Amino acid sequence: MDDHEWVAERFERHRTHLRGVAYRMLGSLSEADDAVQEAWLRLSRSDASVVKNLGGWLTTMVARVCLDVLRSRKLRREEPLDQHMSEALMTPEVGSGPETEVLLADSVGVALLVVLDRLPPAERLAYVLHDMFNLPFEDIALIVERSPTAARQLASRARRRVRGVAAVPDVDLARQREVAEAFLAASRDGDFDALLAVLDPDVVLRADATPGRPARKVIGAPAVARGALAYSARSRFAQLALVDRAVGVVVAPRGRLLVVLAFTFADRKIVTIDVVADPERLRALDLAVLND
Repeated sequence: MDDHEWVAERFERHRTHLRGVAYRMLGSLSEADDAVQEAWLRLSRSDASVVKNLGGWLTTMVARVCLDVLRSRKLRREEPLDQHMSEALMTPEVGSGPETEVLLADSVGVALLVVLDRLPPAERLAYVLHDMFNLPFEDIALIVERSPTAARQLASRARRRVRGVAAVPDVDLARQREVAEAFLAASRDGDFDALLAVLDPDVVLRADATPGRPARKVIGAPAVARGALAYSARSRFAQLALVDRAVGVVVAPRGRLLVVLAFTFADRKIVTIDVVADPERLRALDLAVLND
């Protein structure tokens, strides 16, 4: 085995880990694969024999590449909503398939990806590397070019934003979550009666105007339930989250936020649903991940 093959074999042992780091940093498998490939190119141009901790060295390289991408990336939410929604729902991602679904739904979760996408690049890096991959703050500090104390503060700020601060008692959140989970399950199953069971008879749904569709208002459980069933296919991209400190739903194919359902609850029923799709309104929402 020549030197190139030896380096390549060692690199392949770390590829899955590196891809996981990059995916959580970037929220895109194609960009994650590009970051891993860039790390390989940098390794192939280096003297790998003097690297004592190859896994750590590669993780640092991938993190630096991802940080550059995050800092230079055009915000996706600046794209036209109709184009964004169409591409996210219908266009396959590079490397899509069962592996993509596992990474997105099981390992990360769309709600977490949505919240991570709102963090400043350095905060996102510190949170991902420390809280998800246990990288010491001393190592993170070298990547973000700050002190270890500052790196710790970055992760702490990110953690608060990811988890949010509950504005209502846990028991109220638990009740809201139970109702919201029932709504989401009924939407996915196409169960009209189950939807009626969680909707107030006089429920009001208000939806943003979107390209080709004016703002609309729907009143009454039957009409709202029929509308939910009409969009049941999209519910597979949905996940519960904290929306303005109440339980709601984010719809985010491949982690790209398209729509938020903000609920108001009373007596274990949903009494209002605000369907937010306008990019400016989406940016203004306070979103956080629900604790398991």
